[in-house]
Amino acid sequence: MAERQLRKGALELVVLGLLASKPSYGGELVDRLENEADLGVSQGTLYPLLNRLRRGDLVSTEWQESPSGPPRKIYRLTALGRDHLAELVDDWSRIAAAVDRAINDNHNISDKEKS
Repeated sequence: MAERQLRKGALELVVLGLLASKPSYGGELVDRLENEADLGVSQGTLYPLLNRLRRGDLVSTEWQESPSGPPRKIYRLTALGRDHLAELVDDWSRIAAAVDRAINDNHNISDKEKS
């Protein structure tokens, strides 16, 4: 349960980061989350997030012809999305540093208690 909550909280940051490096359609983004970020995410989880990001003007969409099959909706980061991504990266860095400090401090305390 804890891992699922952590993944859910980080998913927006990861999706924006992946879209910053390369615009993608939904199915491709599911694959990239698995292969590039080692996060297995279902389409049922991803598409509501993408819709929320689109409504917030953080991503834009455009239809692109597919070499095989129907046209695909491509998701691309907007300027506002890039700004939001930068804020999330800063927030993540502060949170990760705080967690690292807490873990290391608690680990050191445990080591001292064993002595």
